[in-house]
Amino acid sequence: MGVGGAPDFYYKEAQRLGYVARSAFKLLQIQKQHNLIKPSSSVLDLGCAPGAWLQVACQSLGPFNNGGSVLGIDLKKVKPPHLHCDSRVRTISADVTTLSLHQLRALSPHRKGFSVILSDMCPLVSGITTKDAALSFELGMRALDLALGTRIASVYVNGDAAVDDHPSSSEGGEGVLQVGGHLLIKLLESEDAKEISQISKPFFKKSSWLRPKATRPSSREIYLICQGLKPDNKI
Repeated sequence: MGVGGAPDFYYKEAQRLGYVARSAFKLLQIQKQHNLIKPSSSVLDLGCAPGAWLQVACQSLGPFNNGGSVLGIDLKKVKPPHLHCDSRVRTISADVTTLSLHQLRALSPHRKGFSVILSDMCPLVSGITTKDAALSFELGMRALDLALGTRIASVYVNGDAAVDDHPSSSEGGEGVLQVGGHLLIKLLESEDAKEISQISKPFFKKSSWLRPKATRPSSREIYLICQGLKPDNKI
């Protein structure tokens, strides 16, 4: 909804086109500019409620005979929307912050991980800027942890403290993002967001920021786009 509760352009367009939320247009723009999801991609959607990104991800796979898959995970129970989704889309209700790498890999096609990880996770906004940014950073790091696994332990923040106190480092095991795969993380603009960009940068061939046009003017959210996960020996 727009200012004062009036429906805005993206809200109206979402209703017209059958998307369950205006957030669909954020991923549509990212997909148009960066083409993260291709036919036969295996997509993991973290924080998938209410399901708009499931719709766009499935559409991006193309016709059903192209193959591919989409797995959505959220604390809430989410049923794949009837429009724009087919049997390639499935969802589970789980807590991403406690889900282990082993459990997540077991949910991937042939247990080989995912070629695209989307994280639209966002904390319950308190209105306290520093608190919200810190919580957003934690969720962003969790997405990065799941993508990279123990590889993240080799990165140092500010050249001093190792990033090995995050959940994946103690779990052991490889991350669930395939080599050559892409990672998209929603963050709230802050110094913490810049830090996560620096942490992730050595692992990918390319990284960039995007604030989609469908983002509300009052929102501080921004997306970190990491493309082309490098093999271990390329870090």
